[in-house]
Amino acid sequence: MIRSVLATIHDGEEGHVAPHIGTVSAGIGAILLAIGSANDNGTLAIVGGIVLALGIVAYGVIHHGTIDKDFYGRIDKLNGK
Repeated sequence: MIRSVLATIHDGEEGHVAPHIGTVSAGIGAILLAIGSANDNGTLAIVGGIVLALGIVAYGVIHHGTIDKDFYGRIDKLNGK
């Protein structure tokens, strides 16, 4: 049931779900970074920072691959390219 709802949201024009995988992982990384910093645990802070950075990069890459690519393809089609 949830899979079909997410697929419907992703395929519709009103929203896309896939890029938010990066957002969720960046949020987890930020929480790990905060916990590691507050507890003076350098290893946890470093891991949290890496997960945060990878989540931010993943959001951009997934957004470009799933949304921008289709969007620019439709614009090119309208321009006759």
